[in-house]
Amino acid sequence: MDLQKRTAPASDAELRASDADRDRIADILRDALAEGRLTADEHAERVEGVLAARTVGELEVFIRDLPAGHPRRTAPAAARPAPAPVPADADDHVVAVFSSAVRKGRWRAGRRIHAYAVFGSVEIDLSEALFQYQHIVIRAWSVFGSVEVRVPENVSLRGTGGGVLGSFEVDHLDAEDPQAPVVHVDGWAVLGSVEGRPRRGKLVADILDRVHRKVDRGLRRHLEH
Repeated sequence: MDLQKRTAPASDAELRASDADRDRIADILRDALAEGRLTADEHAERVEGVLAARTVGELEVFIRDLPAGHPRRTAPAAARPAPAPVPADADDHVVAVFSSAVRKGRWRAGRRIHAYAVFGSVEIDLSEALFQYQHIVIRAWSVFGSVEVRVPENVSLRGTGGGVLGSFEVDHLDAEDPQAPVVHVDGWAVLGSVEGRPRRGKLVADILDRVHRKVDRGLRRHLEH
């Protein structure tokens, strides 16, 4: 029996990384940035490495010094409240192919929005939107087109992406209120543009106060009847 010539199975670290694997690591890095564990420069450097990584082992290096990279050392799930992760599937798709698409005004922003501009333009204006969640992810792809994201001044804004003969420009904003919404803009611009900017003079009201006021009004009406 020629057992020695048999090829040993590859370990998990040697397996080729999938897009889902890269998204998982990118989400962990995004949370670490929002929590203040990484600086903006460290986050950008690691994301570039994630995009270039070929194996699962190469990806894990980028979260080795983060709590999410050591699940066994964290407290049991029953001892702390369950997090509210951003879903992998989009709540809303904004698509412009040889056309234009706009989301603006008084609308409810989901946790994940995917925007596609192919020989067209997409405008996502959150300056008057209703924020139901603290973290919102906007994945933007622009091919010979443009994706423009506008946010209120008093939210945090993060950007992770790049351009191929195009431009990816997202302002970095830090809200004074740690409970303020955080908008993450990720994606790529191929012979196009993706940009994220604050809309001056536009402010989003405190989410918790708004919810509490609505609940209080509902209780008062119930008691009156």
